[in-house]
Amino acid sequence: MKIGLLGGMFDPIHLGHLRAADIVRESLGLDEVVFVPARVPPHRERPAADELDRYAMVALGTAGHRPYVPSDLELRREGPSYTVETVAALVHAHPGAEVVLIIGSDNLSMIAEWREPERLLALCTVAVVERPGAPPAAGGGLPEARLRRVEGTALPIASRDLRESVRAGRSVHHLVPDAVADYIDKRGLYR
Repeated sequence: MKIGLLGGMFDPIHLGHLRAADIVRESLGLDEVVFVPARVPPHRERPAADELDRYAMVALGTAGHRPYVPSDLELRREGPSYTVETVAALVHAHPGAEVVLIIGSDNLSMIAEWREPERLLALCTVAVVERPGAPPAAGGGLPEARLRRVEGTALPIASRDLRESVRAGRSVHHLVPDAVADYIDKRGLYR
């Protein structure tokens, strides 16, 4: 079994996240992709929406996509959300499965600064989704054998831009799954 892991703030989840998962799933033959919202980001500011709202949006955004599985793995864990701990938990929960960490090319150079990068690379393969028209991301000294560069038509959407749009009263229905847009409206998020 090949399991993809797409982690992040998902503040909110958007079509760019889903497209990145599609690209990697199709290119590398993944059986499923686990979407894991971070509880406490170690290298970023706290998210605008709380963890339960972000998890609910991930569940709504992935509903109806059979190979996509929302996970509260990091939300149940105290302290900072370290990717290496999440990957280790997935490996433990799925003995014999190959775990593929999905990241955008903009995050590749940062892996060397993450917690226990050597252990992380021993536990999983890293699939790097390149942005169209952007030069290939440098590997940051990481072993190329542990990286899979995946090309496809990624969507240049940023969650911070979506939050700004909502704050300004503009619709985000064309950038997030409909159920997520409805949830944002009903909960009054990002206003």
